[in-house]
Amino acid sequence: REHVLTGFCCAVFLAGSLTGSPHLSELSINSQGGPSVANMSLSPNLSPDAKQSSPLISPLLNDPSCIRTEEEEEVRKKRFPTEKAYFIAKEVATTERTYLKDLEVITSWFQSAVNKEDCMPETLKNLIFSNFEPLHKFHTGFLKEIEQRLALWEGRSNAHIKGGHQRIGDVMLKNIQSMKQLTVHLWKHDEILTELENGIKNSRKLETFCRDFELQKVCYLPLNTFLLRPLHRLMHYKQIMERLCKHYPPNHADFRDSRAALAEISEMVAQLHGNMIKMENFQKLHELKKDLIGIDNLVIPGREFIRLGSLSKLSGKGLQQRMFFLFNDILLYTSRGLTASNQFKVHGHLPLYGMTIEESEEEWGVPHCLTLRGQQQSIIVAASTRSEMDKWTEDIQMAIDLAEKSSGPAPELLASSPPDNKSPDETTVDQESEDDLSASRTSLERQSPHRGNTTVHVCWHRNTSVSMIDFSIAVENQLSGNLLRKFKNSNGWQKLWVVFTNFCMFFYKSHQDNHPLASLPLLGYSLTIPSESENIHKDYVFKLHFKSHVYYFRAESEYTFERWMEVIRSATSSALRTRALSHREPHTY
Repeated sequence: REHVLTGFCCAVFLAGSLTGSPHLSELSINSQGGPSVANMSLSPNLSPDAKQSSPLISPLLNDPSCIRTEEEEEVRKKRFPTEKAYFIAKEVATTERTYLKDLEVITSWFQSAVNKEDCMPETLKNLIFSNFEPLHKFHTGFLKEIEQRLALWEGRSNAHIKGGHQRIGDVMLKNIQSMKQLTVHLWKHDEILTELENGIKNSRKLETFCRDFELQKVCYLPLNTFLLRPLHRLMHYKQIMERLCKHYPPNHADFRDSRAALAEISEMVAQLHGNMIKMENFQKLHELKKDLIGIDNLVIPGREFIRLGSLSKLSGKGLQQRMFFLFNDILLYTSRGLTASNQFKVHGHLPLYGMTIEESEEEWGVPHCLTLRGQQQSIIVAASTRSEMDKWTEDIQMAIDLAEKSSGPAPELLASSPPDNKSPDETTVDQESEDDLSASRTSLERQSPHRGNTTVHVCWHRNTSVSMIDFSIAVENQLSGNLLRKFKNSNGWQKLWVVFTNFCMFFYKSHQDNHPLASLPLLGYSLTIPSESENIHKDYVFKLHFKSHVYYFRAESEYTFERWMEVIRSATSSALRTRALSHREPHTY
């Protein structure tokens, strides 16, 4: 398993401690435009430790018209179908809406911006848009077909006899077969991603243009993530058809079409899988490059990303928080400096070739402590929990084994500012880390909006880590749909359109909105069911909490409740590599 990364941007919304910043932060603030009304009322100190009695609610999201009454809820439940197959079909529609919006980020918003600026070569323009526009056109029609079928299923159309319409396999089979003719465009995505990154590397004007485009509210994820969406979507179709085939008995009228559709989409996924793995790693390296200063050649042939996260490094002045980046040939450690760009400064690197790793809690008297012994230097690090230590130990050892099997030591990193990888006292680094500590406590409004809101920053503030396996699982666990949301101290339930992707929930007033109003990154959050003492007394409710911040969400059915629990659990409980690799066995039919 290997794949995807991060998320990006938005407006203010949920309350509570700011633990990163918009992209994937506790409280997502509209960093793209000017300050919003809600922005003005934010506490100047939004650290993870902030104890706020009640969440701030954005005026945009506190619209009384969004509060659904109990009577409306009961009427809705009686009117719509209740069978599981219907909700599986509905998931196709809700996630297709999000996918179409994601395609429009490229075909409409990005293309419009590109056409206004003379910053991109015509060949690159043609390469991108000639391969995305056919996808957008096809999926626009596909979504209409799905929604028409759901309308028949629900009895909302003129066809009152629904018998032949309570199925989705035939629609899926027809459209998946048509999708195969679009494979020529999907094979081009490797070239698109590579050529765009080359263009950015060779043109300061294009680099600035793309960076500015990512600051727009509509670009809620990193730009190059949108370029990978068509490949991600194929996996989602496969998963949905697996669930449908598993649900249907073999004699069901829709089983044959559903099984045929699964076979077709499985073949497409298998053909493109190797290409997608390569592209995901390529995309991840380029994203990480934007978060780091002090290293120029992070992206080199053969380098693979494995894990990133926060660890404490033991030095002469005690434990200092550092951000670590593990690759298949090298381990980087960085600090979060007070730079205008919110990047992490590389302070040192350890080649993995010849490295050893050992637990050293007793030696140093520090919990969850490891000693990493390189050929030229050793460092002592401590994880926040035993679980985090186990994840790092397993991945570092695996990376060491890979490096030993390779041709030898990694090439030296070409740094734009020399990393001090041999200074045991780290005096200058320690001074900087005191600044880092205060920087993590300052208001987001005083930070530059760009690069201050990535998965890297969330891991820093939540003192956790994510691996390429976690990113891979996150790609598979994406979901969209309406949820009712309630704060800990509020009475009514607020209806929101929610998109879950890249470890983060993005909130909209409706699925027709072009950009999210707010976001809630879930790394570090706990997912539970409300207890009796919380007096929720509603079906299909799950609870998300981090320190003093508590949110309740209600789903519309048992199936959708289970699906939200499944995808959110994938983000809130990071797996060990060995467990993740066996995380789901494919269905066989």
